[in-house]
Amino acid sequence: MLRREAWLLGIRGVLAVVFGILAVVWPGVTVIALALLFGVFAIVTGIEQLVHAMRPATGPSNPVTGFADGKGPRIARAVAGVVGIVVGIMAIVWPGITAVALAILVGVWAVLIGLSDLWLATRQHGGWSLALVGAIAIVAGLFIMVRPAAGALAIAWAIGVYAIISGILLLVAAYQLSHQGSGRGRMAAAH
Repeated sequence: MLRREAWLLGIRGVLAVVFGILAVVWPGVTVIALALLFGVFAIVTGIEQLVHAMRPATGPSNPVTGFADGKGPRIARAVAGVVGIVVGIMAIVWPGITAVALAILVGVWAVLIGLSDLWLATRQHGGWSLALVGAIAIVAGLFIMVRPAAGALAIAWAIGVYAIISGILLLVAAYQLSHQGSGRGRMAAAH
């Protein structure tokens, strides 16, 4: 189970880095091209969030939340996944939306993904890097929502830098998670 999670985080990290590099290298791309790139990225991330949400909750109920261990993060991931897929489809179906509308969509999406990552990092494994990805996503999303009229160039740079940093941190989280899983397997074999 941990290997699958690490693999999904790794895919998400690679896609984020590639998307970020494209946005930084070609910041003058039209809003239509940026909307299409963002749409694909949001759909893939939304699918990844839904896959995590489908994991069965295990363990006794948490006395604070009332949820079985992992159920609360499942709900947050399911919501973030559905929103990501819907936002991604909207960006692909209506690529001619203005830079301001795209900025607001990206900002809302980044805040929701950030909240989901923070929740998961505090409730389950994922470590400091996943929490940092969540915090960066929230800050980037709020910045973009506060200044949506900054123009397509500034939005492309902000999205690109955010995607590169979060992609690298997601790759670190995937690496940590994959080694956490292999360490457990060795410990179980020794006993």
